[in-house]
Amino acid sequence: MLSPLIRDLIDALRVLPGVGPKSAQRMALHLLERQRAGGLRLADTLQKALNEVDHCQVCRNLSEQPVCGLCSHPGRDDSQLCIVESPMDVLALEQSGGYRGRYHVLLGRLSPLDGIGPGELGLPALIERLRSTPAIREVIIATNPTIEGEATAHYLREATRDLPLSMTRIAHGVPVGGELEFVDGSTLSHALSGRRPI
Repeated sequence: MLSPLIRDLIDALRVLPGVGPKSAQRMALHLLERQRAGGLRLADTLQKALNEVDHCQVCRNLSEQPVCGLCSHPGRDDSQLCIVESPMDVLALEQSGGYRGRYHVLLGRLSPLDGIGPGELGLPALIERLRSTPAIREVIIATNPTIEGEATAHYLREATRDLPLSMTRIAHGVPVGGELEFVDGSTLSHALSGRRPI
């Protein structure tokens, strides 16, 4: 039988995505049995990060500074603004190495059933940013290809229709190295509708 404090540790670890009861139990016991120093370092770093990391005042990405490193970097392309749902999306795009513009992080997507509307995503502030930043010429909407992501992309297109901006949407389709026979119908449909000349 586990003590109450060990059970509390296991329950605390379960807040992490993808961590179920068995994984949390394994982690907790590993920290207590073999990695006490690592556990203390984890606890210290976690507390420090939770106290010091907030959202960038410009793009809403996670940052320890009021303005994040991507927003303050002078070598970024000011004419492009990529709109993403989460800081994880920024990380994925940066790791791809294919984008050098600026970002705006919505911190979610429109979902009326969950009570998430334009105000919760900061869309009025984003639209004001687009209106007041003449350097931005292209807006790349990189929301996920889900029903909510598509609804968010549609809202953004409609809300910015009167602005002199080029609005683009990231392509969705067959992954590199994928085989058509294993790709679902919806993905194939997106791939066909987004085809381009070669």
